[in-house]
Amino acid sequence: MVTQEQRKRQLAREKFLRQQQRRTAARRKAKMRNSVIASVLGVVVIGSVALYTTGVLKGDKGDDKANASSQTSPSAAATSKAPDPCAKPAKGSVKKLSWKKEPAMTIDKSAKYTMDLATTCGDIDIALKASAAPHTVNSFNFLVGKGYLDHTKCHRLTAQGIYVLQCGDPQGTGMGGPGYTIPDENLKDKSLKGQVYPAGTVAMANQYNAQTKQGRNTGGSQFFLVYQDSPLPPDYTPFGTISPAGMKVLKKIAAAGAQAADPTTGNTAPNATVVINKATVTKS
Repeated sequence: MVTQEQRKRQLAREKFLRQQQRRTAARRKAKMRNSVIASVLGVVVIGSVALYTTGVLKGDKGDDKANASSQTSPSAAATSKAPDPCAKPAKGSVKKLSWKKEPAMTIDKSAKYTMDLATTCGDIDIALKASAAPHTVNSFNFLVGKGYLDHTKCHRLTAQGIYVLQCGDPQGTGMGGPGYTIPDENLKDKSLKGQVYPAGTVAMANQYNAQTKQGRNTGGSQFFLVYQDSPLPPDYTPFGTISPAGMKVLKKIAAAGAQAADPTTGNTAPNATVVINKATVTKS
């Protein structure tokens, strides 16, 4: 027969076991919840931060194949093959040009400059910020004058996390550049609010790594055109603004979607055939 004291001890043990079970269950739920939160945050980081630290906005590293894998990043969402909204490229071939150093300053920093990209999808006019980003504008004035951008493909379109079309690589791989680099400029532009590059911004790609804080002043010839507000820290030189007519062309390109990521380069090429038939810079 169980005594009253034994019964009390048994009830106490059962109560203790129930408490332990509740604590264990609570820890398990918390662990699962934190795991879910971590995975969600991971997706957000991959979609908006890792994209620019691991490849989307990088370039101008020559033919270093070993670097290609390090530039692979999550792809833009794959879409069904949409009809190509663009025309066939004009006849001609990309010029193989390279220089050892940044060109001498020749632009008038107080003047207004416009860069026109006559693409297979339509003209994209860009008002350049000569006074705020003189090295960048001077570089493009030089490159365009040499025909450097003519017949080049815009090799990348991102459709998640950030929303940009990337151009300026004669190789069409995301690895090419002019042989020289230019300094970062205008990183405190008043348009860059809340770590967002607004739609219509044109900015430089570079090799900056936000995690290691290395790779400043590594811009070359690759640049990106923002077709929708994109969360990015101010690490990429904003040097131009796309005209309303140019934005219509850019959004038409974006609406056609992107291809699956290339396993070698990580590029998510636009479905549209985006080729810069001719680039010009004019002073006014």
